[in-house]
Amino acid sequence: MIERLHYVRRRLSSSLMNEVTRILTAIERGDAQAAAQLLPLVYDELRLLAAQKLANEKAGQTLDATALVHEAYLRLVPGPTMGWDNRGHFFAAAAEAMRRILIENARRKGRVRHGGEKHRVDLDNITVAAEMASDDLLDLDEVMTRFADLDPVRASLVKLRFFAGLTMPEAAAALGISLTTAERYWNFARTWLFAELTKNLEN
Repeated sequence: MIERLHYVRRRLSSSLMNEVTRILTAIERGDAQAAAQLLPLVYDELRLLAAQKLANEKAGQTLDATALVHEAYLRLVPGPTMGWDNRGHFFAAAAEAMRRILIENARRKGRVRHGGEKHRVDLDNITVAAEMASDDLLDLDEVMTRFADLDPVRASLVKLRFFAGLTMPEAAAALGISLTTAERYWNFARTWLFAELTKNLEN
């Protein structure tokens, strides 16, 4: 029975890898609809990885977003030769999936919305959003939603950095922009987000 379960899981994993590869190939060929198909696959895989990690950790531990995203990539994308164009699409979907997972976890933990419980978020000292306290993470997500409506490209950069844990060069490559441009976008995004989070703090 156990061997049968392992066999089924291997078949499912192989099928999932093939589907991810098919979608990435379709994206590369210019299929505008293919990108939307990638998120559910990455989301499900990341949720599975997150559940496995949390099951083996003590209560109160946070998810290592960077490790989860990269493990999902290695499990779902076969071969080492995938270019940054396709990797960029994968990591963009993974960043959005990781954002949703972290927000779900934060909402499950609940939050207290009293002025005395709020404190200033230091964006400079946070590598990934998984390191943030639940209430701060929910505040950031609320502000990020507004920012994405205002400036989708810069918001994508923030998601890649905060929710997928990509370095600045990796995020720039994923977005197809220069490192200099990415750093300029990052400085603008950080200033805008800090201002909006400060407003939330004062309200």
